[in-house]
This record gives sequence, structure tokens and C-alpha cells, in this order.
Amino acid sequence: MFRNPAYPLPPERLRAALREREASTVALVDGSVAGLANFYDCKIGESCSIGNVIVDPKRRGLGVARYLIETMIGIAADEYRARQVTLVCFNRNVGGLLLYTKMGFEPYVIEAREDPAGSQVAAIRMRFRLEG
Repeated sequence: MFRNPAYPLPPERLRAALREREASTVALVDGSVAGLANFYDCKIGESCSIGNVIVDPKRRGLGVARYLIETMIGIAADEYRARQVTLVCFNRNVGGLLLYTKMGFEPYVIEAREDPAGSQVAAIRMRFRLEG
């Protein structure tokens, strides 16, 4: 979710991140927050980038991530009139890569990045086209 975060993440850091993002959306399961997603770098009539997709580890496998991504795609189309939705998924997030691909996202760029420990990872940029 963050590059080089302190652990545990201070609540103010999360609040600050949410103020910097758009359309922060939560998913509830049995009345409790089970996941969060939001946008960064939205350009009305062009594209929105999904960021900060987080699912409570105890709620994984229930379709929360799929629900959040579908909801964000709908918001991008309806509220931002976006023609595409993009996201970045790291190579170690196999579950995310498989889900996004199954949902119709296509990889278009792979960039080298460093994780907090200094190891090389691949940041895979993916897009979902909303038009024709």
C-alpha cells in the first residue's frame, strides 16, 4: 500500500493518504470494514488509476477484492467518464494478478522497482478498457 511504511502504520499516515486520494470506497462484511480501494491520478474523460486496494486478511476469499474493483470501475465510468482504468500490481501479489487478469485487465508495462528491503520487484501496470 505504501512505499517504505512504518509498521504498524500510524493512523495519521493512513488518514493523510486518504485525503490525497479520490473516491475512497470501503466494502463491508457483516457490518465491519473488510476492504478499501481508491483512485489516484484521475483525468475526467480519460482514465482513473486504482490504488490502495486492501482486504482484511480475515475476509479474503469472500469476493471483497472483486467487489471493490467492480465498484471502482463503475465509479470511473459513471462519475469520471473514464475510458480506461489502470492499476499497478507487484509480481509477488499472485492472487491480485490472477484476479485482475480474470476481470479483464491486461498488462501493458513492467517496471523494475525496489521493495523496502532493497530487493528488485516487478511493478506490472495493467489496464481495463471501458470503451469500444
